[in-house]
Amino acid sequence: MSLLPQWLAKFFGGSTPAVDPLGDRGENVAAKELRNKGYRIIQRNFECKFGEVDIIARDPNSKELVFVEVKTRKDSDPEPEEQVNLDKQRQIAKVAEHYMARFGTPPPPVRFDIIAIIWPRNQNPIIRHHEDAFASPI
Repeated sequence: MSLLPQWLAKFFGGSTPAVDPLGDRGENVAAKELRNKGYRIIQRNFECKFGEVDIIARDPNSKELVFVEVKTRKDSDPEPEEQVNLDKQRQIAKVAEHYMARFGTPPPPVRFDIIAIIWPRNQNPIIRHHEDAFASPI
């Protein structure tokens, strides 16, 4: 890809997407954790006009469609889970509602999970999977 369009975008006030290596690594670890538990990953980084959700998966036990928010931090101050506040929950629920519009009736059951990862430098990550972390606030 040519650097010229990126340069022009920066010059005229546009932006290129920010790269978050820690966040990307965390999402990869979260997807692997889910697969190890038997979940089937349906889509990663689903985006629509309402926002983005990190992982959409199918729980093998409950058959629920699971919308997963992944939060990765270097330390636990603040706890990664605390970053999924009510505004973020609303945004995830709107994305889920938009995604679910493609299904007929009755739609599959839905659940919202959070995977919190604390990944200190030069150490293995600490992974916490919170199933049914919040109910849809919309």
